[in-house]
Amino acid sequence: MAIIDGQKVKLFSLSANKKLATEISELSGIPLSKIDLSRFADGEIGVNLEETVRGHHVFLVQPTHEPVNENIMELLITIDAMKRASAKTINVIMPYYGYSRQDRKSKSRQPISAKLVANLIETAGATRVLAMDLHAAQIQGFFDIPIDNFRAMPIIVNYFEEKHFEDKVVIVAPDHGGAVRARKMGDIMNCPIAIIDKRRPAPNVSEVMGIVGEVEGRIAIIIDDMIDTAGTITSAAQALLDRGAKKVYAACTHPLFSPPAIERINNSVLEEVVCTNTIQLPDHKKSPRITQLSIADLFARGVINILCDKPLSSLFEYEGFSPS
Repeated sequence: MAIIDGQKVKLFSLSANKKLATEISELSGIPLSKIDLSRFADGEIGVNLEETVRGHHVFLVQPTHEPVNENIMELLITIDAMKRASAKTINVIMPYYGYSRQDRKSKSRQPISAKLVANLIETAGATRVLAMDLHAAQIQGFFDIPIDNFRAMPIIVNYFEEKHFEDKVVIVAPDHGGAVRARKMGDIMNCPIAIIDKRRPAPNVSEVMGIVGEVEGRIAIIIDDMIDTAGTITSAAQALLDRGAKKVYAACTHPLFSPPAIERINNSVLEEVVCTNTIQLPDHKKSPRITQLSIADLFARGVINILCDKPLSSLFEYEGFSPS
């Protein structure tokens, strides 16, 4: 337990990303509290809080990536346990929001699963959600409790600016939907953008149709919110090189890296793939071409600001750049 601004605070980690939780704990000065997670013979999840949370502001670290359904159920059951144990507030630190790509009906008889997940988290008893780079900004409107959408872009921009590229840089959106994200990064780094014109004939399948913008003789940085099977990123990188780009880098917030992503990255023309640790990568999803940047300091400062009733907006800014 820690006392911050006169308030009792506890930080817990579930199984999805214990390394990130440990970093947040060290940087915030809030020790990790003990929790016992177990599985019954039939696969049911058991949770036992080994410390009291009565009257405490509780922060719970659990991104909901693969295995998505297991991680979501683990989260929901733990929130329920904390609510029934009389926690004062239950703040979910969920850097990656599972089902975020299902934020609307693209066909007539499809669910809006991102809304359903929001309903489940609220009903379980969460009082606040801290996420990062939601796939669709409108997911914030699916909640009737406060939700803070942290931004990884300042961290990614700092990394690339420290490389001090000698050649001119162009920021590339891998599709039309990513143009706003590319424009914001281009404004920060004071460089132009390009857009990959692609079509997606099936889920996780993409075809590059053309490139809008000037990339010849430049270092191209493809920016996206997530990389799943890496088909889009690797085919876009080859297309950029074919159009005269000198080198191609890729950057994202969420490294899902579903098979055959690592194989595609290793066999691609990409110089480097830069991502954050919203998702803890197992050994089989690591590669010399992949660099992970930590978001722990950002969330640690966010936790402190929330407890001290300070605004979070300054954490989302980079120099003169203020996100809309």
